[in-house]
Amino acid sequence: MQGRNLTLATLAFAITFWAWNLIGPLSGSYSKALGLSATQTSMLVAIPVLVGSLGRIPVGVLADKFGGRLMFAVICFVTIIPVLFVGWSDSYGSLLFWGFVLGVGGTSFAVGIPFVNAWYEPARRGFATGVFGAGMGGTALSAFFTPRLVESLGRGTTHVVIAIALAAMGVIMLLASRNAPSWQPSTQPAMPRMKEAAKLKATWQCAFLYAVAFGGFVAFSTYLPTLLQNVYEFAQTEAGLRTAGFSIAAVIARPLGGVLSDRVGPVKILMASFAGAAVMAVVLCFNPPLEFAAGASFVLMAFFLGLGTGGVFALVAKLVEPQRVGTVTGLVGAAGGLGGYFPPLVMGAVYETTGSYTIGYLLLAATALAALVYTRMLRK
Repeated sequence: MQGRNLTLATLAFAITFWAWNLIGPLSGSYSKALGLSATQTSMLVAIPVLVGSLGRIPVGVLADKFGGRLMFAVICFVTIIPVLFVGWSDSYGSLLFWGFVLGVGGTSFAVGIPFVNAWYEPARRGFATGVFGAGMGGTALSAFFTPRLVESLGRGTTHVVIAIALAAMGVIMLLASRNAPSWQPSTQPAMPRMKEAAKLKATWQCAFLYAVAFGGFVAFSTYLPTLLQNVYEFAQTEAGLRTAGFSIAAVIARPLGGVLSDRVGPVKILMASFAGAAVMAVVLCFNPPLEFAAGASFVLMAFFLGLGTGGVFALVAKLVEPQRVGTVTGLVGAAGGLGGYFPPLVMGAVYETTGSYTIGYLLLAATALAALVYTRMLRK
């Protein structure tokens, strides 16, 4: 039962994350068709991240109350609506609005962490959350398949296909998944629980670390197609292929970060993650040449960020009692999503102003170094 429910949760996470990232891989075509500036394109790419971030707070609370089985299904069903309307939109305003609502798909993370945590004993929760976190590979699926499906089927039909997949996944979660036998619905009102979670020092420590690690991953996975087209002049499908490679590297690293955290401690894994991300950000400042140097640089960046995302929730599992994990996960997950909301906006503005992404990379390096110093303080 443990393995089955972990597998189903990971699949649901992957499909909802695919839906959440439907706009990023097609950003180039939207930009050309609507005549968008770099700033407008970055806003379009970033807008689903906003709701996907802030929405994790109430969804985490609801997961504590109603359980992961029901909440996964609800998120799958609700996400169908914006998926269809994004596919049918033909104006910038309409895309922004439905892209905003599309963020609902990104809230599934706050459901999955407490759901899989409840199924596993404390010594294996780093493994469980790491494997579940591999579902963020839905961004890789979107980056690779969405542009190709649009080329062969058309944008509207592609979005209908994703909507059908969401509907099927929602039904599967209702019929085949189960909440852990030890799980008990929280009867405490939502606001007091959120206030209690907000008072925990661990909540804010993990929120900052996750904002850097997961925020960095989200920012790259959503904005990388645009960046590759601007810097290296790739076609949309070629940029999508390379973005998928970036996401896969992070997906592989996330469960590895969770497993290693169980063995050597999450703080050591986080220090390695942030140190590596800082170094790779500096390397990317020099726009390494195609194909090997640039590809290796982005893949290593993804690997280090993926390690960090696995390490943070291994830390949450160690510091927070199970009945509060959903609420704390909502707050920490929101911070991670917000960490991914702002960088695309910054990168778009930097590129429009300077014609280069160098300043953006330097800001990332400085942020990763700050996270490294803070993690070292936690270790002491």
